[in-house]
Amino acid sequence: MKFFKLPDLGEGIPEAEIVEWHVREGETVREDQVIVSMETAKAVVEVPSPCSGVIVRQFGQPGDLIHTGESLVEFEGADEDTGTVVGTIKEAETAGADDEEQFFVGASPSTAKVQEMAKPVISQLTRSLGNPVSGYELEHGEPLRGVRREMARSMARSGREVVSVTLFADADIHFWGEGEDLTVRVVQALTVACQEEPSLNAWFDEAAEQRQLMDDVHIGLAVDSPQGLFVPIIRDAQNLTAQQIRVEINRLKNGVKHRELPPEAFQGATISVSNFGALGCGKYATPVVVPPAVAILGVGSVDDQVVPYRGQPAVHRVISLSLSFDHRAATGGEAARFLKVVVQHLEQKEMTIQLQG
Repeated sequence: MKFFKLPDLGEGIPEAEIVEWHVREGETVREDQVIVSMETAKAVVEVPSPCSGVIVRQFGQPGDLIHTGESLVEFEGADEDTGTVVGTIKEAETAGADDEEQFFVGASPSTAKVQEMAKPVISQLTRSLGNPVSGYELEHGEPLRGVRREMARSMARSGREVVSVTLFADADIHFWGEGEDLTVRVVQALTVACQEEPSLNAWFDEAAEQRQLMDDVHIGLAVDSPQGLFVPIIRDAQNLTAQQIRVEINRLKNGVKHRELPPEAFQGATISVSNFGALGCGKYATPVVVPPAVAILGVGSVDDQVVPYRGQPAVHRVISLSLSFDHRAATGGEAARFLKVVVQHLEQKEMTIQLQG
């Protein structure tokens, strides 16, 4: 027998969830035929067969997690290695039934079964001793899948690592012309701020205690969806015109909607923006910085506010801004200057500055 193990479906993605099998056990498949759809944290990937043959075993059902390097299917035939564009079938080690189970539980079956059987006993003992039970027991719990699972992990990592501070400001956009594109203007202002105050367009390596300022501006654009939060990247924003930025935003949003973007479309952001105000409510927030980036700009709602204008009170359209940054990598002064540049360029009647290529 020979085993096809889950290949790396994207840089740094350690696991994927089975969405749908396109073949059955006992079925003969041809090389490069799609055998299963797998969902990573960012995309649904169709995995082709590395060879022609008969599938005698499938490892896992829809909803199961398979880690990179664990077996997906077992083929009938002599032991041999078979190459493919998505991975290789490596010769299976001599193993008994118990060892084969390790392909998808990650521990010996005896250990896993003992732990599972011990749970109710441990819980009962803990309660009898008057100690709190670890975790919650949800009557109708629903496991986090795909994007939501990755979002939960990213937020937890941010909470553990980032020393987050948030600054708030308002920008008076009352004098914008008709038809101004809010998201494009924000992206342009953010790009200019990254060039004038590069300390926030950076990555921070906690382990090495090193900061790297970035020359290019790759903006992560938070996109809401029923599946969870996606953050595809507007790459080299400093080289794009307003029209090109709009085209790229539309492409990324459409790609998220149809789950067509490859994993690399979500990797490499140097700074991010979240336009939560577009959802119809919310002025300020404390956006979460996701390492290794050190900053994210939150864009709140556009409201009519009373502001001083030429010595008199006036009602103007005002947009609310929230800038979260990692205080390990940037000072309060750097963040304040960055946010000031964003406000200044948003308050221009037209975006007249030239972005640097």
